[in-house]
Amino acid sequence: MGKTISEKILSQVSGRDVYAGELVIAKVDAAMAHDGTALLTIEAFQEMGGKRLWDPNRVFLVLDHVAPSANEAFSRVHKTMRQFASEHAANFYEVGSGICHQLMVESGAVQLGGLIVGADSHTCTYGALGAFATGIGSTEMAAVFLSGKLWFKVPETMRVSFEGSLPYMVTPKDVILRTIGTVRADGATYQAIEFQGSTIKHMSVEGRLTICNMAVEIGAKTGIVQPDAKTAEYFRSLKLNPLISLGSDEDAEYSSKLEFDASELEPQVSCPHYVDNVKPISDVEGVKIDQVFLGSCTNGRVEDLRLAARILKGRKVKKGVRMIVAPASRKVYFQALREGSIEVFLSSGCVVCNPGCGPCVGAHQGVLAPREVCASTSNRNFKGRMGSTDAEIYLVSPATAAATAVNGEITDPRRLKIE
Repeated sequence: MGKTISEKILSQVSGRDVYAGELVIAKVDAAMAHDGTALLTIEAFQEMGGKRLWDPNRVFLVLDHVAPSANEAFSRVHKTMRQFASEHAANFYEVGSGICHQLMVESGAVQLGGLIVGADSHTCTYGALGAFATGIGSTEMAAVFLSGKLWFKVPETMRVSFEGSLPYMVTPKDVILRTIGTVRADGATYQAIEFQGSTIKHMSVEGRLTICNMAVEIGAKTGIVQPDAKTAEYFRSLKLNPLISLGSDEDAEYSSKLEFDASELEPQVSCPHYVDNVKPISDVEGVKIDQVFLGSCTNGRVEDLRLAARILKGRKVKKGVRMIVAPASRKVYFQALREGSIEVFLSSGCVVCNPGCGPCVGAHQGVLAPREVCASTSNRNFKGRMGSTDAEIYLVSPATAAATAVNGEITDPRRLKIE
């Protein structure tokens, strides 16, 4: 019987032949925690009697969720993380370096065919590079810090195929929102989501990172794309050489298969207060907004900033609306500077923040007041996610976010002409 790519990776890292449903003890290739989760991990590590990391080169600690610190409590967390990283010689990313998931990809920590764990649910992002990547709890992470191993149940795999070319101003974010709206929040619980089809094949690696990032929003253990020439080229751009070729077998078994026609897709909007409350933009246009957020681990990469800047060039953010931009990393920030995107944002009236999570988690930078409405390129719109529990969040693509900022209401980006 053939295997899916997820079964192959978990067979490789566990050292035995396994299929969906089996339990394995697997060797971890890289482990990450950030300032929202690392304190519990460090405390648990110490309670377990930890004296040294299993492999400091494979441990990554990142200050990104509330960075710079917004209060003394987080300053204490940051201090603890700095001290722990220094004492144990772990990889450490200071304030302003960027979002953990972007940094893990840029640093080369994510390897094709590897097993990557992070104390953050959106660790599934890395599946875009052909890795099995998943979020785990802080206490589980402490065990990984100690041993470099963790147990897993090999997940079943749902195959999601998109065929055809994406229409004008329809983006990878719209692809994953359409998927979430169809599968629903619990429709793929503890499954791997394998994205296939000509649409995915022609999608950039940055676009694939976006779709894999939100696989967890349908309950999935991970999202994954079979590596191809674009994956290999991406690794080469990082001065890395992918050592293996990996893909699902033709006779692999899937729990279910979904197929979509990308050519019929229009911009999608996830409406309050659930990510799977997805509607075509034609049903949502006209909703007045107070704030627009462009960034996050979902849509803070160069490709996202470039698209929004194309729409904003020569235009202004509507009076009474604020638009906040947070590049996903310092590397992304530099590239956006070189390309002129940052200048466009500033000229249009946007606020450009330091690289990091920014407004996404509602801890600092752009916290929403009661009854305010935000159009966000992030991945979650739960009550209180970005501040007040009386605020509303609409999840959109970078193109829709930029068009919305110009008009002050949710706007189909296809309505705006671009030079």
